[in-house]
Order: sequence, then structure tokens, then C-alpha cells
Amino acid sequence: MNRVPITIVGAEQLRTELRRLKSVERPRIVRAIAEARAHGDLKENAEYHAAKEEQGFIEARIRDIDGKLSNAQIIDVTQFGVTGKVIFGATIDLIDEDDGTATTYRIVGEDEADIAAGMISVSSPIARALISKEEGEVAVVDAPGGEKAFEIVAVRYV
Repeated sequence: MNRVPITIVGAEQLRTELRRLKSVERPRIVRAIAEARAHGDLKENAEYHAAKEEQGFIEARIRDIDGKLSNAQIIDVTQFGVTGKVIFGATIDLIDEDDGTATTYRIVGEDEADIAAGMISVSSPIARALISKEEGEVAVVDAPGGEKAFEIVAVRYV
């Protein structure tokens, strides 16, 4: 199976969620099912059916996270030398050549992407345009609204 890149922070967030699901949510739902079962007839017991449905969601999420972590290639960008080249995990300061606005992005794995937080997926068009470029170069992104050009001002490995 293919390895999926993920940052150290992203892997730790998944591990934290997995621990919470297994140690807090799973026991809570088991208690809720036992309590609902104690109320009698299971056929018409809405609490029981809701708890069983929630248990299914929790177990599916646990399997999903386990799968992601087992296929993850955890990349620590701080272990690479400072080269000024855009790589996975790098934080990039950009200037839009059309309007001069400054933007900062960090290239992360697909599960970590959050555009509002400035974290873009390695498979996004802008990340693909930035990868392998260096400070001072211009990256041209084929965006839905047309081509956009960004000057790479700085590349940081944090």
C-alpha cells in the first residue's frame, strides 16, 4: 500500500484523537448502550438505537485513524537542511504578483489541510506549483479563475 505523507504535528493530532476515542468516547457509549438496554424493549428504544449508531460512527473513526497512521510516512521537515527549496512540510511566504497581497502557507498531508489556518494539501494545485521551487522564484498556479502567479519570498522549515 502507498505511504501517505503527514507532518509530525498531524500524526500527533491523529494519535491524540485516537486515544480520546478509545479511552473516553468508547467507554461512554458502552455505558449509554447498557443504560438504554436496561430500559427494556430494544425494538422501540430510541436511546438504544441512537447509542448503537453512535458506537458505529466511533468504531469507524477508530478504524479510519488506525489505517491512516499505519500507512503514514511521518516527515519531520526540521531534519532537512535549510536549502530554500519548497518541500513537503515547509512554510512558504508568498506575494501575489497581481495585487501584491502577502500569504503564508504550509504544505501538509491531505488529512491536515485547513485553508483557514494556512495549511494546504500537498496534492492541491498551489502546492504542486510550489514544490521544488526556491526562494525568489515565481510559481504559476493554474487556478479555476485563471492563472495566478506567486513570488516565493521565504521558505521556512519549522
